[in-house]
Amino acid sequence: MSKKTPPTAQKPDTILVHAGRHPEDFHGFVNPPVVHASTVLFPDTAHMAPGAQKYNYARRGNPTTDALEEALMALEGAAGVKLATSGLNAVSLACLSCLKTGDHFLVADTVYGPTRHFCDTVLPRYGITVEYYRPDLGGAIRSLFRPNTAAVFTEAPGSLTFEMQDIPAIAAAAKETGAFVLMDNTWATPLYFKPIAHGVDLSIQAGTKYIVGHSDVTIGTIAASARALPGLLELHGAMGVHIAPDDVYLALRGLRTMGIRLERHQQTTLAIADWLAQHPKIARIRYPAWKDDPGHAIWARDFSGASGLFGFDFTPNVSKAEASAFLDALRLFGLGYSWGGFESLAIPVKLAGVRSAGTPLPEGESVRLNIGLEDPADLIEDLSRGFAAIGN
Repeated sequence: MSKKTPPTAQKPDTILVHAGRHPEDFHGFVNPPVVHASTVLFPDTAHMAPGAQKYNYARRGNPTTDALEEALMALEGAAGVKLATSGLNAVSLACLSCLKTGDHFLVADTVYGPTRHFCDTVLPRYGITVEYYRPDLGGAIRSLFRPNTAAVFTEAPGSLTFEMQDIPAIAAAAKETGAFVLMDNTWATPLYFKPIAHGVDLSIQAGTKYIVGHSDVTIGTIAASARALPGLLELHGAMGVHIAPDDVYLALRGLRTMGIRLERHQQTTLAIADWLAQHPKIARIRYPAWKDDPGHAIWARDFSGASGLFGFDFTPNVSKAEASAFLDALRLFGLGYSWGGFESLAIPVKLAGVRSAGTPLPEGESVRLNIGLEDPADLIEDLSRGFAAIGN
């Protein structure tokens, strides 16, 4: 079967379907094979020389991992992509690939909790100084740079608070000093925001969420700019990171439908946010795509869509016991810490105390919702059940 040359310019949904697939290499089958192997054989000693043969050991890649990395390179507009065992593993690898002893590391004060734990417990062991900054600084972050500032970590929107960051302004400030910019882009995925095109060097995703989309695999991805790629490749290889081929295949399968799933997630989430905003026991909706969110202007400027994860704050008169009763009354929303899957989830949130920089957060009770693929009317009915449990 002869190879077909793909068009040079493709829309994102087309990339999702076609990138990383080479049926002509596998007897015409539309999906790449799942390669279960550790050992690779060579026809002779000459082919055992470095670079003489495409594959030499499974830890360094196989046709299955190549397919996912190639697809994500096209989607991210990246110079290269490497896979990780989870989103947190992707965060740690990305950080370590551009930091060394003596460096100063600026981290958004709204990052994912486990990312913060990594920064607080692991990086100081290696002589790396971590400083948290207000997420609303934008270009003013330049005032925090030191001669040894090596990197800036961003996340938009922020974990739990859903505060937006001006990524282009932060990237421009970092470029003046040569510092690397990292971004956790799990919420928007590169379908709705392309970090590298906005000046980010390392774009990180917990592929567990929207890439996989079916709550059955943990995997992480790191997409690198040209200048960040050498450090990522060196660190990734030295750490011996390898992802099970079955997990990679499931991520590939999920990737093919990510576009259509995200459209549904966003549509339903906006409808539910509008409904919740009218309830007398809701003080605030935390969703940048929602018209009254404080970060809506930045989101509308830089992002082309939104996902199904958001939060809301109860009014101050709702107690912790009542917030728990609300959650316990839900039947369609499961109580679980992940998100991005087909099923809706809910968790209790206490925002006060989660930050060390910036303005104080409300002392009251909050909830984070992952909106799945259920019918919006049924989800609203379920939320009504929760409100009934605490008295409408």
